[in-house]
Order: sequence, then C-alpha cells, then structure tokens
Amino acid sequence: MNQTSPVRRAPGGRAARRLTPAVLAAVIVAGAAACDSSDTSSQGTATSTRTVSAEPAGSPSATESPRTQQDFAASVSADAERNRQKAVTTLKAVDGKGDAVGDVSVSGLPVVASEQFRSALVRVTNRSGEAAFYAVRVEFVDASGKVLDSVVLGFADVPPNRTVSQHANSRKAAGVKSFPRIAQAERG
Repeated sequence: MNQTSPVRRAPGGRAARRLTPAVLAAVIVAGAAACDSSDTSSQGTATSTRTVSAEPAGSPSATESPRTQQDFAASVSADAERNRQKAVTTLKAVDGKGDAVGDVSVSGLPVVASEQFRSALVRVTNRSGEAAFYAVRVEFVDASGKVLDSVVLGFADVPPNRTVSQHANSRKAAGVKSFPRIAQAERG
C-alpha cells in the first residue's frame, strides 16, 4: 500500500489536498498582504461608500430652521431671567435661611487675575420624590465676612433624587479675595 497523502476527489472532479498549518498560515498572510489598503502611492484614488435609504413617509423636509443661534441664546437667557425673578420673589417671602439649605452646596472656582468676575459652582440635590423649583441666594464675602455681592439663582424643575448645578457670577467680587456661601435656599 502507498503511504502518500490521500487525494480526495471533491464533487465536480476537483482534487483537494490536506493543507498543513504552515501552508495555511502562508496562504492567510499572502491574502492579507494582497488586501492591504496601506498603499502610499500618490496615484491611488480615495473612494467612499454612502448608503442612502428612502425617507420615511411623513418625515419633515430638510429645510433650514428660521431660528438663529442668537434667537436660541436669547431664549435661554430669557428662561434664566424668568427663573431668577421667580427665585427673587420666592426668597422675599422666606424668613431666615429657608427650608432647602441642606440640599444646596457651593464651591468657589479658581480665580485668575485677569477675570472680570468671581464665579462659584452651586449644586442643588432634590431629595424629594417629585420635581421641584429651588431658589438660592449666594453671597460673596471677603476675609472679614463683609458681603461684597449677592447673587440669586433659580433652579427650575430639578428632577427627584438628582443633582443639578449652575454658576453664580459676581462682577463686584472680581479681583478681591472672596468666598462664596449659601445665604438662603428655598424649595418652591
């Protein structure tokens, strides 16, 4: 009997031989080299493929919004001012520090000599089970405890069991070593 590797006939008359792992590795490496796309030739062209699907029925057309970035900024600014005014009104009716001082924290942000305002990060944590409005008064005080400025912030619709934050900014406390503190906080 002959001890050579058997030749198997595949359907259709093709001969298939058992490949050794070394030959198989060489075939894979050669195939990968042939498919390599790192050709640095300057004569090649770049191609890309883009898939376009049909637009669903009832989809809005791709028209440009008439609202500008300035309109958006004005809208956001108007919302912030409405929240601040509501906070001012809420805090006028509060005796003392308010019922939400424990839900509010403040930390001063690093000061740069060229800045034209002093900034503090104010965080409000709503520990209740429903969304709530928070009115917060932040005071900027100097080393002797003298109040340099007072800033009121309104936090609208703070989600339950979540923490939100805003910056309190003061131009009057700019350039002076000052510290922010919570003067009043009320949940509305």
